[in-house]
Amino acid sequence: MRAVIEAIGRGTLRGVAELGYVVALLGEAVYWLILGHARQQPVRAPSLFREAMDVGVRAIPIVAVLSFAVGVMLAIQGIATLKIFGAESNVIYGIAMAVTREFAPLIVGVLVAGRSGSAIAARIGTMHESQEIDALRVMGINPVRYLVAPVLVAMLVMVPALTILGDLMGLFGGGVFTSLELGMSLDTYWQRTLQVLVVDDLRQGLIKSVVFALIIALVGVANGFQVGSGAEGVGRATTRSVVLSISFIVVADMIFTYFLNR
Repeated sequence: MRAVIEAIGRGTLRGVAELGYVVALLGEAVYWLILGHARQQPVRAPSLFREAMDVGVRAIPIVAVLSFAVGVMLAIQGIATLKIFGAESNVIYGIAMAVTREFAPLIVGVLVAGRSGSAIAARIGTMHESQEIDALRVMGINPVRYLVAPVLVAMLVMVPALTILGDLMGLFGGGVFTSLELGMSLDTYWQRTLQVLVVDDLRQGLIKSVVFALIIALVGVANGFQVGSGAEGVGRATTRSVVLSISFIVVADMIFTYFLNR
């Protein structure tokens, strides 16, 4: 029993210490974003655009395809369920709210965590092990300004943008299957969808996407900076980054869904 309690205590202390480290990284990144020009070390626009390309633009094809597939899946399940009650046409309401409130931000968050979060952790971890981060400090370049701030801005801009794309493709996928299954025209589907959707539906998804972006960016960079044990440590940090990011995203999604729908 004593050993179990000690293990729980050590784990709790490590968790609190890591949370403090993540908050410190966030505070320092915001500091350089706001006061970098005054300190003659601004966050460079090319770095921002490069990260935005990696995080957002190159993820457009996979986000579009999977969001379309999720929309079709929701339409299939919705029509099959509502057919029991003879209310198949009401599937439009379920698709519209489920895609915009829940599935688009969640799918985008999981995809970006697996695709970009892991890459960020691996890149920073490799730089840490090869002492490139120490070299940056020797040259007078702050590693947080150079590595963390561009990632944070790119995530906060591109994840909501990808969520909007996911909304459109998810609704389109649901519309394609609904029109084929129920004989409804796409024009009618979009008209009824626009009648159902309100600003709050889109706002919920975008709020979630901003939170997911923060989680992915901070978990990725924190695991990268804390790499140890050579190449094996880089692999462990990359895996840990993906697992923690997706876990935190799902938990955060549950919490936000509860409070935003009360």
